[in-house]
Amino acid sequence: MFETILIANRGEIACRVMQTAQALGVRCVAVFSDADRDAKHVQMADAAVHIGGNAPAQSYLLGNRIIEAAHQTGAQAIHPGYGFLSENPDFVEAVEAAGLTFIGPSADAIRAMGLKDAAKALMVEAGVPVVPGYHGSDQSDGLLAREADAIGYPVLIKAVAGGGGKGMRLVERSADFAAALESARSEALTAFGNADVLVEKFVSQPRHIEVQVFGDGTSAVHLFERDCSLQRRHQKVIEEAPAPGMTVQMREAMGAAAVRAAQAIGYKGAGTVEFIVDGSDGLRPDGFFFMEMNTRLQVEHPVTEAITGVDLVEWQLRVAAGEALPLAQDALQIDGHAFEARLYAEDVPKGFLPATGTLSHLSFDAQARADSGVRAGDVISPFYDPMIAKVVVHGPTRDVALSRLRQALARTEVAGTVTNLAFLGALARHDGFAAGDVDTGLIARDLDALTAVPPVAPRHAALAGMAALGVLEPSNDAGFTLWQPLLQQVTLAWDGEEHIVKVETLGPDAQDWHVGADKVAARRIGGRWYLDGAPAAAVSVAGSTVTVFEHFGMVFEHIDPLARATAAAGDGNLIEAPMPGLVRSLDAQVGAEVKAGDRLAVLEAMKMEHSLLAARDGTVAEVLATAGDQVEAGAALVRLEPQE
Repeated sequence: MFETILIANRGEIACRVMQTAQALGVRCVAVFSDADRDAKHVQMADAAVHIGGNAPAQSYLLGNRIIEAAHQTGAQAIHPGYGFLSENPDFVEAVEAAGLTFIGPSADAIRAMGLKDAAKALMVEAGVPVVPGYHGSDQSDGLLAREADAIGYPVLIKAVAGGGGKGMRLVERSADFAAALESARSEALTAFGNADVLVEKFVSQPRHIEVQVFGDGTSAVHLFERDCSLQRRHQKVIEEAPAPGMTVQMREAMGAAAVRAAQAIGYKGAGTVEFIVDGSDGLRPDGFFFMEMNTRLQVEHPVTEAITGVDLVEWQLRVAAGEALPLAQDALQIDGHAFEARLYAEDVPKGFLPATGTLSHLSFDAQARADSGVRAGDVISPFYDPMIAKVVVHGPTRDVALSRLRQALARTEVAGTVTNLAFLGALARHDGFAAGDVDTGLIARDLDALTAVPPVAPRHAALAGMAALGVLEPSNDAGFTLWQPLLQQVTLAWDGEEHIVKVETLGPDAQDWHVGADKVAARRIGGRWYLDGAPAAAVSVAGSTVTVFEHFGMVFEHIDPLARATAAAGDGNLIEAPMPGLVRSLDAQVGAEVKAGDRLAVLEAMKMEHSLLAARDGTVAEVLATAGDQVEAGAALVRLEPQE
């Protein structure tokens, strides 16, 4: 076993790797950017090395600097985590050339699976089923169109170097193929520097089921499947293992196909073979097709660990250190069911826009596993993925595990930034999901119901008022006037409106709150407050913001009338940055006439590009930023001429 390893990553995966490595007695070295100087993974590590600026290109993507840090700290091996350099074959070769061990597959194995078309050709040779389609090198428009006609519509055009849905277009009619092809190529070239595409049959009721494989360079095993069908914009949201409705016959067929895929490239380490499954007529051994292989540890690996009892990071370390696979295939078994929900800082009502902020409060259900790279007081930065945690539960059956997921999400408390927690809670309670009736289109079909915001009840406003006035804790200041109860009021904002909430203090342990026409009786019994007889929820106060931890977190703003700004916040003609980020491009030009919906600028934040659109027709008066500028949330980018 290694004495010291360096983890070339950050956030929850760096913390996750350290947890296992340190338990094995392995010393861990962290690397960090300027933004991560005080991050959790830095604090956990036995040693830490600063490697550069905030942006990944200035730090976590600097392979040579990471290798220098490994030599500087006496590390014998580098664990890449996932993302960043984890699937970069040039980095693997550089690590090995420096006399270090790369904890993962070979550069050749990564290259073999790096391009979708070449990988699928390799899988055909290995006897792994692939979706009917064209994966050839001839990229002429006419040939691709003829191949699409031969496959039969609907078809998918996909970038061969793609990922995350970029360079992908669904085409349902032959007449639409040419325009879709041009669009897919353009996006693929911008995103990956490669305009080549492949064309495949579109599976009408697709499920995304992947198989965890592990190899030692000679042999390989599979650790069963995960269902990742709950996706939004091709990004996974909730994963589970095993897949609902899976049959013994199909599991054996998928597992064998995944092992053949791994052995075909002499795979070493943890990897995932992803399949698209036709769920239109149940799960059948002839209804799954190879999509791609991820040559690294996956974000959702904890659900596999939960049902197998295997620590995949420990296996990675042991195999990289020269050991054989710890268990043979017949020694691996499934125990129960597990779910993982990805908790992100994102504004769901605004189209899942990534968010930033300081986490003023963060806690998880003690009975769930929460893999997180942040703590209360940490900042969600615009430079990296906005994941807060992965909430993982396990149970003897799917129903029990799902009940535990619902409970774990309900007990998760986050304040200081908007999150997708309520969205995850709604998904966990979705009738179709509960029945195991899942496919990749479920979220899109039911998005309105899944993103509905629960109404604020009088008891929520009363509790927020109690927190805002600081009366949740006992105080000697509370008391009576001689003739009538003490009357106070507080102004709270929620749902975009301000409300005056009033309270009558009847004594140190009794208050009556008036929220509009409703009255809420607040009584302290045995040291705990009760509202209309029900125990008060937990509350967090940070500055003027009050978060009531019910319905996955309800946020109120305490408005101080004396501190209210006398000037209007803006003139209505500004286009502002909705979050901190990099101005990727500015389409607006001074004097240009624009229509409502025209793109004025593109902001890059948290690995995504966001188009900023004109809200109305008008004339551009000023362009207040330059492409390449790093801007804060609220920064003015473009100003339109005032309306007459």
